[in-house]
Amino acid sequence: MNKLTKVGCSALCGSLAAIASASAGTMTVTGGADMTWMSKGNDTTGNPVGVGSNTTLNGAGELDNGWTFSVAIANLNLQSFSSAAVNLDMGGIGSLNFNQGDSGNGIQAYDDLMPTAWEESHGAGLSTGIRGMVSGSGASQNIQYTLPLGTVSQIAFTVAPDKGVADTSDKSTASANDGQGGGYDITLRLNPSLGTEVLSGLNMYFGGHTTEVYDNKATTDEAWQGVMAVTYSLGPISLGHQWSGEYTGEKALSKYNSYKANGFGVAFNVNDDLSISYGEMKGRKEGYTHSAVQSGENTRLVEVESYQVAYTIGGASIRYANVKATNAFYNAADDKEASIISVGLAF
Repeated sequence: MNKLTKVGCSALCGSLAAIASASAGTMTVTGGADMTWMSKGNDTTGNPVGVGSNTTLNGAGELDNGWTFSVAIANLNLQSFSSAAVNLDMGGIGSLNFNQGDSGNGIQAYDDLMPTAWEESHGAGLSTGIRGMVSGSGASQNIQYTLPLGTVSQIAFTVAPDKGVADTSDKSTASANDGQGGGYDITLRLNPSLGTEVLSGLNMYFGGHTTEVYDNKATTDEAWQGVMAVTYSLGPISLGHQWSGEYTGEKALSKYNSYKANGFGVAFNVNDDLSISYGEMKGRKEGYTHSAVQSGENTRLVEVESYQVAYTIGGASIRYANVKATNAFYNAADDKEASIISVGLAF
């Protein structure tokens, strides 16, 4: 996106001054707006018109010792505060990211890596209730440390001191008061190209998460999540397959405590402006905590498929998605369908 404006700023607060002083930095503003028209099948559409807007303040600078820093503050939809992230790149010793839950850290960054022309197959506008997609510490206020391993691999460790807390201002504390303690994630990305051109587009992703649970939560164990994905791009074609799972820790009788999901996607760039894609995602709930037989297949399986097309004209994008869900929200025969047309403007 093009820069709207640039102003000088004396960035970074006094806490970093003890490390090294910061030189004058820059601040830019990027943003855009999206207008959509949505038609639902087997459901009430109501008002089909939607408008989304966003602006992001992006700051950057450099310390005297050569370390660089950046900050991104996002304001989405009617300028309501959404998230903030501060990243400190420490060169040969890695980087630190202080994040207020923008989904960019931990295993939530790997929740759906499938190639697509526009949106995730299960996230283009139709609510499907699918579970098993990982979130980990990414939706909570967290700190992530990334090892400096170069471009062929990346290992990151993420900690959310109190999982469930998304936004805490400086000089204050916050608690989710939900019986959960800290959240801990580890993620790994590999690009095993072996120096070959044909494998340069191959990437492999792995991630795991656990959540602490306080002793007074007698009916809940520690929760676990895991994800694995493989993507491959060669010329105009991109392919991917993904698997993920969640154990909620629920021990109360007559409840499900395990969910898993898997999906694939394929995208094709017809030219620099036009792309098309097809993707599927399936979610299954299991681990019934009662000795009785689990309910039927159709109440435990959600299937979603989506066809998408995107065309870009300069700073404008026109997108179309058709999404179908079978057994939405794990309700037998609750089949839904939606068609979405979107026009996006970026600056």
